[in-house]
Amino acid sequence: MQTILVATDFSGDSVNALEHAILWANRLECHIRLIHVMKNVKFDIPGLFSKSEVKNQDEMHEMLTKIIERFIPYYQVESGRFDFYLTEGKPYQEIIDHALTINARFIVVGTHGVSGFEEYFLGSNAFKVVSKSPIPVLTIRHGYPKVLPLKIIVPIDITSASRQKVPIIAEIAQAFGSVVHVIGVRETDTTEVVYRVGQYVVQVEEFLKLRDIPFESRIISGGNITQLTIQYAKSVDADLISIMTEQTERPENLWLGPYAEQMVNHSPIPILSMEPVALNDSLKL
Repeated sequence: MQTILVATDFSGDSVNALEHAILWANRLECHIRLIHVMKNVKFDIPGLFSKSEVKNQDEMHEMLTKIIERFIPYYQVESGRFDFYLTEGKPYQEIIDHALTINARFIVVGTHGVSGFEEYFLGSNAFKVVSKSPIPVLTIRHGYPKVLPLKIIVPIDITSASRQKVPIIAEIAQAFGSVVHVIGVRETDTTEVVYRVGQYVVQVEEFLKLRDIPFESRIISGGNITQLTIQYAKSVDADLISIMTEQTERPENLWLGPYAEQMVNHSPIPILSMEPVALNDSLKL
């Protein structure tokens, strides 16, 4: 049984992330592990603690124990384990290192996102986890209600790597009974781009058909693919958007670091981010 690793800093955002993680763990039959990287923090968890400052390991241990005691009644995996890991160091690096050590299935983190013109930059550490983790990262925006991912957006662009998220999304869709919305995204209408994006969308459709996963598909194009994807997700009342955090510097790549950052930072809908791996051009769809 694999583990979902949930980063916590004792904030309301991280508690919200834990509630989502419990939903996922119950359907995917995973262990849950909380991780906290120690530093002096102020916390405010309604109904659990008063606002104060935690300074030592014993106090942190007590806080994590209380969180588990509160939420374990909602965890329903037979023979599942719900525990915590306390460590020190650079938060994003410790989270990633521990996820690799336990071979986590997902990392779940809460984010602040954007409020008006003010960029909170995800508390800085959340996006570092997203951009550097080889393990899929689920980011939950501040205040997003606890819901099942019944409508999942899968953007497919001109890069072959954009299809690598499809097998994982297929597993999630089968576990939750989700509808997958496959959207071909492109910034230009050149013949090559139109053809390749169209072909990749067809390949994804065939992959989903073979697994009896319900889906809808369409092509969208325009100047800001991030905004168009979010707008489409809102229009269909989606519960999850999946992206690849492609870091290569090819000009045709729509999910270069800043695009992924925009998506994670601006989307009100949870984002599942995945790092591409080296394959022979494809998923073998």
